[in-house]
Amino acid sequence: MSGNGRKRPPLVAERRTANRATPKKTTTPRGRKTARRKPRRQAPRGPLGWIAAFFGGIVRWIFKLIWGVGWRMGAAVAVIIGLGVVYYASTLPPIETLVDARTRGSVTMLDRDGEVFAWRGDQFGGMVTADEVSPHLHNAVVATEDRRFYRHFGISPRGVASAVRINLREGRGPLSGHGGSTITQQTAKLLCLGRPYDPEQWETEREYEADCRRTTLWRKAQEAVYALAMEVKYSKEEILSLYLNRAYLGEGTTGFEAAAQRYFGKSAREVNEAESAMLAGLLKAPSTYAPTNNLARAQDRANLVLGLMEDQGYLTAEDAQEARDNPARLSSAAEGRAGGYFADWVMASGPEFYTRNTTEDVTIRTTLDPAIQRAAEEALVEIFENKVREGSDAQAAIVVMSADGAVRGMVGGRDIRASGAFNRATQALRQTGSSFKPFIYATALEMGFSPLDTVEDAPFCMQIPGSGQWCPSNYSNSYRGPVTLTEALTHSLNIPAVKISEEVGRELVAEVATQFGIESDIAQGPAMALGASESTLLEMTGAYAGLLNGGSAVLPYGLVELHVQGEPDPVMETTGGIRERVIRETSARQTIWMMSQVVQDGTGARAALPGWEVAGKTGTTQANRDAWFIGFTADYVVGVWMGYDDNTPLSGVTGSGLPAEIWHETMMRVTEGMTPRPLPMQPPEGRSGNRLGASSGNVNVEAEAEVAEQVLQDVLRGILSQ
Repeated sequence: MSGNGRKRPPLVAERRTANRATPKKTTTPRGRKTARRKPRRQAPRGPLGWIAAFFGGIVRWIFKLIWGVGWRMGAAVAVIIGLGVVYYASTLPPIETLVDARTRGSVTMLDRDGEVFAWRGDQFGGMVTADEVSPHLHNAVVATEDRRFYRHFGISPRGVASAVRINLREGRGPLSGHGGSTITQQTAKLLCLGRPYDPEQWETEREYEADCRRTTLWRKAQEAVYALAMEVKYSKEEILSLYLNRAYLGEGTTGFEAAAQRYFGKSAREVNEAESAMLAGLLKAPSTYAPTNNLARAQDRANLVLGLMEDQGYLTAEDAQEARDNPARLSSAAEGRAGGYFADWVMASGPEFYTRNTTEDVTIRTTLDPAIQRAAEEALVEIFENKVREGSDAQAAIVVMSADGAVRGMVGGRDIRASGAFNRATQALRQTGSSFKPFIYATALEMGFSPLDTVEDAPFCMQIPGSGQWCPSNYSNSYRGPVTLTEALTHSLNIPAVKISEEVGRELVAEVATQFGIESDIAQGPAMALGASESTLLEMTGAYAGLLNGGSAVLPYGLVELHVQGEPDPVMETTGGIRERVIRETSARQTIWMMSQVVQDGTGARAALPGWEVAGKTGTTQANRDAWFIGFTADYVVGVWMGYDDNTPLSGVTGSGLPAEIWHETMMRVTEGMTPRPLPMQPPEGRSGNRLGASSGNVNVEAEAEVAEQVLQDVLRGILSQ
């Protein structure tokens, strides 16, 4: 107790039950729980806030809509793609049935020695598999076309995106240019998505192929589904095998086996690094990079492929450099590209169902002599490079033939490597000029005249019914008076030729020329004797071959045997071109003797060959539009024509000039190393006193010779019918 009497409170702390506060217990109605309230979203303040909220809601709604529709559509597309893959996979046959889907066959041509010199049609060398080809070729194709081939499932999204980016950067459409296609997709395109060629749907195979190569979004989508199906059905090696057999590689070759044979003369199993790189380089642009078109360009492309192979580890730096230092070279057959005109002629003259439109693989053995072909080509190049003015568009053609009609060489124009071009040796109908005259004198000799009979070379006119007076003249506009038939031919005199033709009967001359093989329409009037008729060089050379062989017609030929692959016996054979006899052997031999004088002393002097007996005849048409020289040794007949395609007159060129020189250059090369043989000719015995066509001036020859001509016609027809 304190002193002041005031009562103090006790010193006792307040009672504590815990260190934390105990929440008040609240009661709720039975069976109900209190929901946790979400914090209220603060209402937007101001008009901008309300606008942002409105558009934000729209965006969220659109996103939800797109997501909802998108995943459903994606699922539907996935189902459709899956069904497409299953369908295509179920239709894919074994790869052996797909490697060769050509609608046309191939034609391989062999020369007289059995060596390949030309190819036509669609070449296919036979099936090769990815594990059979050279490993260098296998690697070159993968490195060039699809470096991720063994890592993707048929399509490469990365490759497609990269291709689209490159195309857009280069200013093209997204699907134009680089495609980004995998090897599997390219193979799907080569297979045309499984659609075979149907002639009722496509008029030509070219239209079918163009349709298969169309690039559209829908076609790309189909291509991708088909590629996925191929990955399901086939192994990677089987897909690559299809690609190696179906790819087009230029020069009509389908597949790497055919291309290796075409360019290098070896199998795709044997090609080395450089050759493999060149073949793989063709895939980008077969015609552009074909080594037969431009070898240097093909080698540059091959170097790029070698670089890709080195970068991807398929080649060491040393191996790649060695391949660059020793680039691929064409085989001798591919490099020579001999006989393009000749090969075109054989294709055109053979049966269509075994040549132009063959569905089989055909081999044709021909009469071509590669050495003779080279001789003709080199001779033409030699003359045009050294004797023809620069810039001239003049053309020339050459045919070399044996006496039985076997064509040994043919050049159809100045572009000696041309193929599929206009062939002036077989397709150009040109006036023959004086090269027609030997058939006039052969007819006269057959009628019993002598090479030494004389005829008056003097101004001469004749009345032609319905046309009036016609007065031919000599090329030199000069006259020699009485000349023998041999002298008239030797100096190519026109007046004697017309007189002899009229005397023996121009109809008979035309009949003899026709039977010797000049099948073109022969002029009906007296100008026929001056070569007003048109003919081809091949026909004229064949007709001269008939004189060389003793008077029998020949049918020029180039096809010896035709074999269909898989057949043991030839489908066609040609044993020779000799046909029926036209004139007696004596008449033919005397005509040859007369023609030998043309080369020895007359207009054909430039064609003379040292140590050889040569016979021939020049020919020049009106206004020098055509110039000819056709001649022969005992072994070969060679015909040469020169002129312009548009009939422009030649400047300073006659048959005795450049054509005779081309003939000479050709035969100098052909006869090199050969032993000279004498011509089968027969000089005349004694000297005849017959004088033909002595009258001159203005005469009506038809009226004067009518009776005699009829008698002579009957005699000659009797001989020809024997």
